[in-house]
Amino acid sequence: MTTATLAAYSLLAVYSAAAVYVLAFIGYVVDLSGRSSRALAAQPAASASVASTTGTTTVLAPPAPPTAAPEVRDSRAARVAFALTVLGFVIHVLALVLRGIAAARAPWANMFEFAVTGTAVIVGVYLAVNIFRNVRYVGAYITGLVSLLLMLATINVYVDVVPLPPALQSGWLVIHVFVAILGTGFFALGAGLSIAQLLQARRETGATDQPRFLRGFPSSEALENTAYRVNVIGFAFWTFTLIAGAIWAEHAWGRYWGWDTKEVWTFIIWVVFAGYIHARATRGWRGAPSAWLAIVGFAAVLFNFTVVNLFFKGLHAYSGL
Repeated sequence: MTTATLAAYSLLAVYSAAAVYVLAFIGYVVDLSGRSSRALAAQPAASASVASTTGTTTVLAPPAPPTAAPEVRDSRAARVAFALTVLGFVIHVLALVLRGIAAARAPWANMFEFAVTGTAVIVGVYLAVNIFRNVRYVGAYITGLVSLLLMLATINVYVDVVPLPPALQSGWLVIHVFVAILGTGFFALGAGLSIAQLLQARRETGATDQPRFLRGFPSSEALENTAYRVNVIGFAFWTFTLIAGAIWAEHAWGRYWGWDTKEVWTFIIWVVFAGYIHARATRGWRGAPSAWLAIVGFAAVLFNFTVVNLFFKGLHAYSGL
């Protein structure tokens, strides 16, 4: 097959993966709509209030504040959605393989390829974490985010397969960029868990009882602990990214650090997540403050990938556009 044919098949696979993710997103939304009733059914039977009688007076204890269900079984919709997510991931990886064969290199040398690889890694991280801990309740967030990013990438930043610029013709392209993508995948999942944590915390404190599907989510503390573990892994990858980038810069441009826009934002992201880890280790900064830091950190990652790539000039301007 010619390079153009392989690239066309790769793009078709990207469209197909996005379509499957949309179907998975619908399945996860259907699952969320029924989580409230399943959570109530999973709770042990108990009286709504405790009554005590003294003489002719009956005193009713106030109802307990809302809490997260201890365990909610996945619905059929959730199981179908998860299977579709796996199918979409397989097609997604096929798209990357075809693009890599067409380009005869690692398929993440420009903005479009980075987006396709990054979204695949986000889904892969989500599927991998589910092996150790059930986080299918954020499946709608993952598939919705990935579907949106894939569609935006194919519409706005698609480029044909082109030769690598001289500075990218290095083994560091495989190491540095892929590790950065891995860090992004963990940060994406951590941000979703942190958003769920903030919403669950408001429901637990009685500030709101909406949305009711949160009854089927773990407690805000459990969500925070899971988000922290995920973000720590992402931070380790991002630290390596920062170090490897400096080493590659010395090989390519003769200096370790040059205050290039991309370098500065990579360091800002590292500082934000370093602050998040420190804040999480400090008792007074647990809960909402640390969750907001995780969300801001992932927003900075998206800003670095989109706005910095498109509107700032520098040595890292490899959007391909």
